[in-house]
Amino acid sequence: FVITAVTSSAVGVVYDLTKEPIANTEKQKTITALSEVLPKFDNQPNEEKVVKDIDGQQLAIYTARLEGKTVGYAIETFTKNGFSGMVRLLVGFRTDGSIENISVLSHNETPGLGAKIAEKGSKFVAQFSGKNPESYKLFVKKDGGDVDAITASTITSRAFTDAVKLAHDIFKQIDK
Repeated sequence: FVITAVTSSAVGVVYDLTKEPIANTEKQKTITALSEVLPKFDNQPNEEKVVKDIDGQQLAIYTARLEGKTVGYAIETFTKNGFSGMVRLLVGFRTDGSIENISVLSHNETPGLGAKIAEKGSKFVAQFSGKNPESYKLFVKKDGGDVDAITASTITSRAFTDAVKLAHDIFKQIDK
């Protein structure tokens, strides 16, 4: 009983000590991702987020402004169809609906193959920049779309495009 009490108390203390630094790290990670996917902004989009519940997932929508004028939106999105399960993205849109950039928030894809979606400077991710999903078909070429899949990672490529489509569907619902 004594060992259990001491051990559980120690776990509680460690949790209390690490809770705030972990939250700060997550906040900084979000701020960094927002600056990567949005056009230049001067507000704090992370403080103006709106949360939507989609398929049991809490997804945030961030609005970016420059000199008081809306310049873009960042939308958290996901798919459960990755080769190794869940893939979470942050997709930045300009106000005209075109994609500014995409950042991978989390994934469990195969290192060296599907994990290429998260590599800095990824050609796969870069092909979405500047494209408007209204005219750019968000399917891999194998499925009749415009997206060049990652070699040997078609499942991951399909999952990525599914998540981007979900973000675009959310974008279309925003009251602009």
